[in-house]
Amino acid sequence: MTLTVPVAALLGLLTAAGLVLVTIGLTGWDNGPADLDAPSRLSRLSSGRQPVDRRRLAVAVAAGVIVAVVTRWPVAAVLCAGGAWALPQIIGPDREHARRVARIEAIATWTEMLRDNLSGAAGLEQAVTASAIESPEPVRDEVTRLATRLQRGWRMPDALRAFAGELADPTADLVVAGLLMAARGSAGQLGEVLGELAASARAKVASRQRVAASRRSNRTSARVIVGATLVMAAGMILLNRGYLRPFDSTLGQMILLLAGACFGLAFFWLAKLMRGRDAARILVSVTDTPAGDTAGVAR
Repeated sequence: MTLTVPVAALLGLLTAAGLVLVTIGLTGWDNGPADLDAPSRLSRLSSGRQPVDRRRLAVAVAAGVIVAVVTRWPVAAVLCAGGAWALPQIIGPDREHARRVARIEAIATWTEMLRDNLSGAAGLEQAVTASAIESPEPVRDEVTRLATRLQRGWRMPDALRAFAGELADPTADLVVAGLLMAARGSAGQLGEVLGELAASARAKVASRQRVAASRRSNRTSARVIVGATLVMAAGMILLNRGYLRPFDSTLGQMILLLAGACFGLAFFWLAKLMRGRDAARILVSVTDTPAGDTAGVAR
């Protein structure tokens, strides 16, 4: 199977465009702010969708087209485009870990602020509203929506359930569980409980940092493997193209696809090893409240 340069470029562009459409379909393009009156389940689903990184998407498409032009292998173009999209998450900085740690620290800080506001506030609702003014950046939007719901007449338990659904964090669930008990009349020693929850959250941050440090060797190993593989492939293409001539055939492309699938499976396994696991949430069933039970409920 001998491909001309224009045909190879066209195939690479089409396959890369197909990857773009699949990615957009799976991740979602729009990541607009959640409606304040939307039910908690919809808010949680909306907050879990991440916007498409257009710069990384453009790099992946460009890499697929370049490889298609140079090698004239459509399978190589697809594999290169997919690798350019996925590999930064494996060998690059662990931004997801940093985001989770920042979120837990923000929850701990907000819990301490809420504890301190309780002493000078008329009640729990006023303390929550006051805490929204200087809440930490990672949870500021969620806390602001919580305060806005209370000001618009939502019942405290309903607003807290929606708040927990938006954060979708086990640490936030513990804080919300304590606030729910206080909202139902069990407010005794709430300040001490919030202080203990904040200390527990900070201990969880320290534990995550230790786990992340132990996983740095896995990330380094992944970088070495990826670098050696790319250098070897580029060297063969540039220095000994005749050795790779069997891949010009249809059978060669199928074998290349099988080899690429094996590498992809190995990299997926490495990514799974480096991915942290959150504890199970305790308020999942509580936040799955029907819309009619929470939307527009007055106190």
